[in-house]
Amino acid sequence: MKEISAKQEKRNLIFYPLGTVGRDMIYSLFTNYIMLFILYTRNLTDAQLGAVTAIMVAARIFDALNDPIMGNIIERTRSKWGKFKPWLLVGIISTCVVVYLAFNTDLDGWSFIWFFGIIYFMYSITYTMHDISYWGMVPALSSDGDKRNSFTARATLFAGIGGTLASLLIPIFTAGQYALGGTTRIAYGRIALVICVLTPLFILFTLFGVRENREDMKTEAPKVSFKKIIKTIGGNDQLLWICLIFLIQQIGNGIVLGGVGANYIYFEFGYEGGLYGTFQTVGLAATALLMIFYPAISKKFHRQKLVLYMGIIATAGYAIQIAAGFILPAEMYKFWILTFGFMLANLGQYGLYLIMMISIINTVEYNELKHGTRDEAIITSMRPFLTKLASSFTVIITTISYVICRVTTYTNTISDLEKDAEKGLITAEQKAESIDAVVKSVANGQKNGLLLAMTLIPCILMLIACVLYRKFYKLDEERYDEIRAEIEARKTA
Repeated sequence: MKEISAKQEKRNLIFYPLGTVGRDMIYSLFTNYIMLFILYTRNLTDAQLGAVTAIMVAARIFDALNDPIMGNIIERTRSKWGKFKPWLLVGIISTCVVVYLAFNTDLDGWSFIWFFGIIYFMYSITYTMHDISYWGMVPALSSDGDKRNSFTARATLFAGIGGTLASLLIPIFTAGQYALGGTTRIAYGRIALVICVLTPLFILFTLFGVRENREDMKTEAPKVSFKKIIKTIGGNDQLLWICLIFLIQQIGNGIVLGGVGANYIYFEFGYEGGLYGTFQTVGLAATALLMIFYPAISKKFHRQKLVLYMGIIATAGYAIQIAAGFILPAEMYKFWILTFGFMLANLGQYGLYLIMMISIINTVEYNELKHGTRDEAIITSMRPFLTKLASSFTVIITTISYVICRVTTYTNTISDLEKDAEKGLITAEQKAESIDAVVKSVANGQKNGLLLAMTLIPCILMLIACVLYRKFYKLDEERYDEIRAEIEARKTA
């Protein structure tokens, strides 16, 4: 692979990460808050909640299956802008249109459910276009392991900035006294508008500032075929192992931010978005340091050791949350202990996420050694494929938790109060007092059930993933360097 010039590489290190800030804001809005938006703006029957769950699961499985196909389509794209950038632009614009519509509708009941079904599938298609394109660029930016660590860590840092900004501001301005427009429904609509305007602006940095290696553009475009996708994935044993490991880890990792964490905080400490925003922001803060220093850390510690250390840190965080949740009264010091525990758990989980991202990308050279082709877009499409497949399991776990803990009994009442306030039937003060009474009526058993769903389940799944990684993933730093040397030796022979 022909290397990028040092000057362009510096530009890439600046402009490539900037492009994902808006992408992760819109991802956070739709993925982490769409269920909360529905719960707190619509009165759902059990059948409608089941339909919403079925739509989300079906769409995410479809989305996951679509990722390798999209990767194959990108792989055969030939244009003067390269194979990645056209799909980045088309995907971003179409995603923004879909997300804006999702949060700006007055439909209710089954009409809303049908609308939601169409919107969710459209989001699955449009987001995949730019997600596969964006992360598929990493192998084309450098083949050096340390440089890839830098690109990946810096991109995830800026992704974290976008996600954290969304996680901090969305709860504050959608729930409680600071809700934009006075109600949750209006607030989400306005926030969606702002984010959908910002997202395309950020992607311009990547479109105009980044130059990737385009040597493979000189070759004939491969055919789009399921056989090629299956052969690439199935013929790479290390890719198969890391895919299974990553899937298991990601199933648990999405439970807190998928809605369970928000409902637990609301029920335990009051329906005030600022608290949940603080919980998320402080909890995610440590990951920013990890993103910044990961390249340096990865040079000092082997990935096998890092997996062990990150697993221990995350387990300690989950243990702190469980102990605080069951033992301490619902006072603010309990909130801060829970937040600290979440910060540790998230630090460990995100460390594992970074390690596994690199581990997936490094199977590109392993594939080249075994089969003579890199197939970058197909292999890197496995990360979003697995993330979305995992999220379908996360949705099922979340809904089961809601059913067991009777969450909709309370959210339906709050939703009705929001609608009454919007119609002017009750004042803002009356709404706040009534919602406070609803929250205080939630039983301890129901709150503890939500706590266990967001701590115990993720911890168990994470530990399984750590054990499998240390036992079956063989592409450590030394083996990767050997593979690169073998490939170069073949080319010069």
